Amino acid sequence: MRCPFCDFADSKVLDSRPLDEGRSIRRRRECLKCQRRFTTYEKVEESPMFVVKKDGRREVFDRSKLLNGITKACEKRPIPLEKMEGLVRETEKDLANFFEGEIPSDRIGEIVMEQLKELDEVAYVRFASVYRQFKDIEKFLEEIKQLQKKDNK
Repeated sequence: MRCPFCDFADSKVLDSRPLDEGRSIRRRRECLKCQRRFTTYEKVEESPMFVVKKDGRREVFDRSKLLNGITKACEKRPIPLEKMEGLVRETEKDLANFFEGEIPSDRIGEIVMEQLKELDEVAYVRFASVYRQFKDIEKFLEEIKQLQKKDNK
């Protein structure tokens, strides 16, 4: 690692700490020439995931869009932000494990709905109503009846 101060090509690592739940590492280094200290970050290089929309368009996966949709579904529900962020992490992990390069948007929605169904049924119905684009009250009621059947089992 080159020193940002004197451009010397060698340094020693003084301290390493995992960040972002172990997905990156922060290292404190010291230049072997000028003895100045600096910080570097190391993380796995990830190739971008593309979302294939229902109309065929492709766009880069954006975790903030996913978190925003989940946050709206969980609005005014007793769900802490950490749980919502955990749901996004789990969704990202599922996507990375089962898809390479391109992910159909409907698959993302299904993964999120399965997790929301376990977390909070009201948030699940809210998310499903937008995701599945309920056209009328009948579709909405059908979804609620399915939840009631699950609860009665």
